[in-house]
Amino acid sequence: MFEQGGLPQKNFALEVEEGLRKKFSKKLFSKFAKAIVEYRLMDEGDRIAVCVSGGKDSMLMAKLFQELKRHNKFAFELVFLVMDPGYSPQNRLLIEQNAQALGIPITVFSSDIFENVSNIEKSPCYICARMRRGALYAKARELGCNKIALGHHYDDVIETILMGMLYGGQMQTMMPRVDSAHFEGMRLIRPMYLIREADIKAWRDFFGLRFLQCACKFTEDYAAAKTGSKREKVKEIIRRLAAEDPGIEQNIFKSAENVNLSTVLAYKDKNGVKRWYFEEDG
Repeated sequence: MFEQGGLPQKNFALEVEEGLRKKFSKKLFSKFAKAIVEYRLMDEGDRIAVCVSGGKDSMLMAKLFQELKRHNKFAFELVFLVMDPGYSPQNRLLIEQNAQALGIPITVFSSDIFENVSNIEKSPCYICARMRRGALYAKARELGCNKIALGHHYDDVIETILMGMLYGGQMQTMMPRVDSAHFEGMRLIRPMYLIREADIKAWRDFFGLRFLQCACKFTEDYAAAKTGSKREKVKEIIRRLAAEDPGIEQNIFKSAENVNLSTVLAYKDKNGVKRWYFEEDG
């Protein structure tokens, strides 16, 4: 990593930034910038809470936002927001050490979300995610932000599409931007939308970085039981299919762009009303 015998921390951060401009420009920064433009994720005058969970995706997102800020194409502000939902001391320390080494000036606040969901048996991860997002929205608004940025990437998107079909009986995707239903005037954006997870791992490994996985007690117990989650099962399905046909992943992604409403049995309009194919028969 950047510890014993390695580069001084300030120089290490500069080394990482140079890597984003050179070695990893095409696969990381260019795709980051493309998603921002293509999905209209940012506007001049934005104050964005870059939500840093401590994992590889959000830490990279923070560095990419810093690189975008360095280009200074238009005025915007950044707050690098870390929520501690009940991490162990060693996990919180790891986040703080990584942020310092990478030159990310984090703002940390605490909550008791892990404790609140620890006794929930049904869908604890789903409930935890919703509570964490709500807490991030609330803190971001308190800090004067109008947007929060999350580190979901391309692979998260295609897995969500397939999970919805296989386990939810629905066709849906993880949207690149979403207006908050509960925090008026605030928007969630996903600028890592076009970046592949393999390229994030390549960046992490090239610089010898070590980041958090999901660090809650439930996840640790779940892993110990060796019972795979639905997302892990879908990851494996996609891996097997992609090994046979490299175009599979792109086709899953594109399926959410190429929906032909004249060839589906029913769909929900923007108000959530179900519309059947025969309603326009007259």
